[in-house]
Amino acid sequence: MTQGMEITRGHEDAALTNNVCAIECEYTVTGSGPPLFLVHGIGAARDAWRFVLPALSQHFTVITYDLRGHGLSDRPGGPFGGLEELVADLECVRERSGFERCHFAGHSLGGMIVPAYARLHPNRVLSLGLLSTAAGRTGNDRRAVRGVIEAMEEKGIDPVLGTLTDRWFTDSFIARNRPIVQRRLRQVIETDPDVFMEVFRIYAETEMLPWLGEISAPALVMTGENDGGCSPRLNARIAEAMPNARLVVIPGVKHAILTEVPDRVAEEMIGFHCQVGDGC
Repeated sequence: MTQGMEITRGHEDAALTNNVCAIECEYTVTGSGPPLFLVHGIGAARDAWRFVLPALSQHFTVITYDLRGHGLSDRPGGPFGGLEELVADLECVRERSGFERCHFAGHSLGGMIVPAYARLHPNRVLSLGLLSTAAGRTGNDRRAVRGVIEAMEEKGIDPVLGTLTDRWFTDSFIARNRPIVQRRLRQVIETDPDVFMEVFRIYAETEMLPWLGEISAPALVMTGENDGGCSPRLNARIAEAMPNARLVVIPGVKHAILTEVPDRVAEEMIGFHCQVGDGC
């Protein structure tokens, strides 16, 4: 594939897979090199990676996609499903794209999807990136995230946007980049509220620590120094639980590392995934 080429694929690719996919997620392929799948988080879409994509696509064939019910992807007609269904969606995207062994990286909820995928499909995985995610939550941690869910259930999502903004972005970034922050909040508002709540519950209720030790693939574990929900303390537990993991804590940022420090994120990902994979 020619470097810089971008191909958007959608429902017309259904014939490329032998399995029946409950949801045919919309996806885009960009760049050249070893395949790297990127999985976004709650109430976002594949454009969550837009600031790191230019650097990554110089070294990888990057596949980004919209989770079920997000962006341009459909939502199920029945129950939304849980982490297992999100993993199955990723496998369907991999099959439809035609790549065999790949690098996988996810942010936030995406950082839970990719190790769960690796646990189920270890032979498909060259390496993993777990970015700004959580495992090993204490009772206080679980109460804090449940509190956010309860506030959204009681008041709706819009009144809690200020809390989410403070959790995601630093004050200095908000002051300098209001259009970017407002775009992210509009993305949340435009997500089906039932879908948003479903994925937030999956994020809140998933506990990876009991099974992370089963994953032998090399893993980059990365978070922001001031990320309250996906703190360095929790990410250190993730790295300790995995047999072949490297922990990186980025100073001075919160949850939105893909937006606030994309150059640093891309640098760490390129260095790690190229080193442990088949080269770039």
